[in-house]
Amino acid sequence: MKEQGQLQKSLKMRHMRMISIGGVIGAGLFVGSGAVIHATGPAAVISYLLAGVLIVLIMRMLGEMAAAHPSIGSFAEYGRLALGGWAGFSIGWLYWYFWVIVVAVEATAGAGILQYWLPGVPLWVLSLGLMVLLTLTNVISVRSYGEFEYWFASIKVGAIVVFMILGGLYVLGLWPGASMDFSNLYAHGGFAPHGYSSILQGIVIVIFSFVGSEIVTIAAAESSEPEKAVAKATNSVIWRVLVFYIGSILLVVTMLPWNAASVLKSPYVSALTALDIPAADQIMNVIVLTAVLSCLNSGLYTSSRMLYALAKKGDAPRWFMHLNGRGVPIRAILLGTVIGYLSVVMSYVSPDQVFLFLVNSSGVVALFIYLLIAVSQLRMRDRLERERPERLQVRMWGYPVLTYLTIAGMLAVIGSMAWIPSMRSQLWASLLSWLVVLVAYALRYRWGVSQSDNTSQTERA
Repeated sequence: MKEQGQLQKSLKMRHMRMISIGGVIGAGLFVGSGAVIHATGPAAVISYLLAGVLIVLIMRMLGEMAAAHPSIGSFAEYGRLALGGWAGFSIGWLYWYFWVIVVAVEATAGAGILQYWLPGVPLWVLSLGLMVLLTLTNVISVRSYGEFEYWFASIKVGAIVVFMILGGLYVLGLWPGASMDFSNLYAHGGFAPHGYSSILQGIVIVIFSFVGSEIVTIAAAESSEPEKAVAKATNSVIWRVLVFYIGSILLVVTMLPWNAASVLKSPYVSALTALDIPAADQIMNVIVLTAVLSCLNSGLYTSSRMLYALAKKGDAPRWFMHLNGRGVPIRAILLGTVIGYLSVVMSYVSPDQVFLFLVNSSGVVALFIYLLIAVSQLRMRDRLERERPERLQVRMWGYPVLTYLTIAGMLAVIGSMAWIPSMRSQLWASLLSWLVVLVAYALRYRWGVSQSDNTSQTERA
């Protein structure tokens, strides 16, 4: 009989494997890559490679800490253990905020895709429908979430694999009517037509595509084999980044001129069109919709588990710790749904003010979290080696040198945003979000101390 009052360890290894893969492949790869290619040229491959290296190193650090301390809320707890309550509070609430806004963004994007086939249905109705559907999958059980994510990720992986096989045949001249031709890598202004500084700007844009890789370390606490699942996920992140992102982007910039208008709009549709694949736009719409639903599904799951973890530590109302009979934090899930849908409403009522501010104020918080993860690993590794070396089943490579380099890299990415006009507003708005969270922590700490003092006085009386 399953133990009541606790989250259930119902995620199997196959779920964990696909959750980790699904976290890497998002709609940003299929759609957002066009803007990176247009801004960087064929050198976008280098931007993806360098951003991917940063994420691989962050994931390795997370893998080390998660294998040693598998827990709900994972990196929020690691921040708390390594740096203090302010770090755990900051990471938890910023991450929760990031994902509830992502839920709104993805629901809006998914509704826009569905309207391609259902033009008469209002966008808000479609957004609500998608959110209700994915809320139900999360409320039923954690296994239900894992099963949906397994199939969503399988479709995305299958699409990338097929694309790379067909694209490889085209580039090598083995596709009907094609000849081996690599001229698109240098013929339109060179490999880096906007200068090599554009590669660094590309990293700033690209790194957001990888956000979600860390979800597997949160899900590990609901896995029957958390240490094994995290170790496998972090070990496989390298080939996932190399194959899915760098490999497919390299094929796109080899097959198509980087400055073609169609590449900016949808690079993968353009590549399929070059292959004379019938209904390329329809096929890609289905794949992108799958990526959107996967992100929406994971957003509801991740935000609920982080809120549950915050409640367990007293950093959120204990009310959110309530579990239903299947071990699901239903109240935490429903809050994410409600906030997400209110944000969707704002996207129609005030798209250029309220909704734009919400998106901007959550945009960079993932990078702040990655920075805190790296600093946490630096502190925790030293402690683990002294106190519990047997828990280091996964070890960060080149510690501490690579950890310091990763911290420097993340600071460089965040700092660069202040010099990029299109991203400056996101940086300042996200810093404001962090300041609000820190003020909330200070107030909570002060209130908690006051409550403790009052209790002590009452007991003495």
